[in-house]
Amino acid sequence: MDLLEKIKISAKQHSKRIVLPESFEERTLKAADVLLGEKIAKIILIGNRPEIEEEAKKLGLSNISAAEIVNPADHPNKEKYIDMMVEIRKKKGLTREEAGKLIENPLYLSTLMIKAGDADGEVAGAMNATGDVLRPAFQYVKTMPGITVVSGAFIMILKNGGYGEDGMLVFADCAVHPDPNEKELAEIAVATARTAKAIAGFEPRVAMLSFSTKGSAKHEMVDKVINATRIAKEMAPDLKIDGELQADAAIVEKVGNSKAPGSEIAGKANVLIFPSLESGNIAYKLVQRLAGAEAIGPVLQGMAAPINDLSRGCSVSDIVNLAAITANQAANS
Repeated sequence: MDLLEKIKISAKQHSKRIVLPESFEERTLKAADVLLGEKIAKIILIGNRPEIEEEAKKLGLSNISAAEIVNPADHPNKEKYIDMMVEIRKKKGLTREEAGKLIENPLYLSTLMIKAGDADGEVAGAMNATGDVLRPAFQYVKTMPGITVVSGAFIMILKNGGYGEDGMLVFADCAVHPDPNEKELAEIAVATARTAKAIAGFEPRVAMLSFSTKGSAKHEMVDKVINATRIAKEMAPDLKIDGELQADAAIVEKVGNSKAPGSEIAGKANVLIFPSLESGNIAYKLVQRLAGAEAIGPVLQGMAAPINDLSRGCSVSDIVNLAAITANQAANS
């Protein structure tokens, strides 16, 4: 059984409520039909029920009637959500009139449903830019306690099972934060460890990567990784983490034993934290292309509730898979 099948089985057990705000987007509607048919999650669609059901009928979809459908223009919780918006953003000067307009935007409505506890997670981006998806999340859901930065992780599934966790590794940050400082890098490490456990299902062994291993080079960029490792240990004392480590020292046991003797992570890491977005993004793409690895993600992490962004070129199966991942994040948050 592959990882995605395991993720779907786990999602079925949790039965989380996932909002798909882009309900008139064909791929999204088809994905909702699959998710409902396979009972991977409870699905909430944003829009007018007769119009959604008519579109579903045209597409030959049979399960959409099982979705909860919320009309952004007229639903029982509209005033409650407006009250919440005004209260949360009062220091920013948000007026009730402005909130009343925003709450009819499906991306804002989805976020407020999550904030109010009426939904567990959101998947969007098939027809909206990343900034449009994440802006309401940053404003209303915000980051989880102790975390100030949002990052993006990829689950890398290698053909060579000798690396990581039987061929699985989690890379971060590969998608969001260009140049984290040492505290932010520590937060990314802690958040990625949680992602590895919640989604990939293994106990994380985290390597903080650099071009130096245990003092083999001296530079302020190395110092950032050393300090981030220390901060991460303070944030999560039970976390298995070590750094600074070069990539080969992190994942090749013979090299790890030679360069970092006594380390419980060196040569055995299954979570790799890159010192910058530049290095992380380059690394995952190289591993994907040159090693033929499957890259699942990006999975956004650090939010107080799971809100995940799709590529606008996504497929129906991409939406289904990310919804299942989001359900697992919600179950383990």
